Amino acid sequence: MTRTRKLTTHDSQLTTYSYFYNMNVLIIGGGNMGRSFAESFLNAKILTHRQLTVIEKDHAQILELNRMKLGQVYNEFGDFIREKDIIILATKPQDAYSVYPKLQPFITDKHIVLTIMAGIKISEVEKNLGTNKVIRCMPNLPCQIGMGVTGFMVSDSIPQKDADFVRKLLETTGISIQLYDEDQLNSITAVSGSGPAYVFYFMDAMIEKTMEFGFTHTEASKMVEQTFLGAVELYKVNNLSCKEWIDKVASKGGTTEAALKEFQQKNISNNIQTGLDAARDRSRELNNS
Repeated sequence: MTRTRKLTTHDSQLTTYSYFYNMNVLIIGGGNMGRSFAESFLNAKILTHRQLTVIEKDHAQILELNRMKLGQVYNEFGDFIREKDIIILATKPQDAYSVYPKLQPFITDKHIVLTIMAGIKISEVEKNLGTNKVIRCMPNLPCQIGMGVTGFMVSDSIPQKDADFVRKLLETTGISIQLYDEDQLNSITAVSGSGPAYVFYFMDAMIEKTMEFGFTHTEASKMVEQTFLGAVELYKVNNLSCKEWIDKVASKGGTTEAALKEFQQKNISNNIQTGLDAARDRSRELNNS
């Protein structure tokens, strides 16, 4: 009589490890974001050197990729593409139409295409590459240091285990949020994609005023930087809302209250929200152009 053994958590982990170990990833475009992805995948040990390939045409970028030992580097498309499982389009959006005809002849049914090209819809990538297995994502700048936010949307035809693998890849660069409506990518672009610039804008204003108070640029920068870092860490380690933290800092009749009243009179909160609306609307326009 044949006996069956119940699968344990250890078995599941081995199966998952075996699956990941056999996945081969190609990144097309070795610029800042493509290189950041490659470095994150290898540092997190999600991929080994032999599992990662990069296509890059710029000679200086190729030298840098080789110096950093970021996988196998090619300067042109070829049959080796057929052996890959995940293809990441990390080129600039304006280069998409020069990449499609070079890549399309090598696309097979097994390939999953992950695009990080801003403003290019899933349907457009599917049409130009002749595949319905496309994942579209929107990473932000802090992904380059492993502190990013990436929103992603998965085509219905992609198996869950493949979607889970892509999520693990993305989470080597920070956190990921799966979306179920492509229009939500416009919203996440407005919040997280553009968001670092909003923070820098506010920091810059504080640094300038701090210097007017008589501090050096170095002193002002350090003060503002640490203020932001400290505030974010407090927010992360407690379950208090932003408004609750504001109430803790702002004592009645005090200095913080004086500043907040000025912000409220100038309708700063509403202006920030209006700015996010403008960013989302512009993202929609770019997607439809």
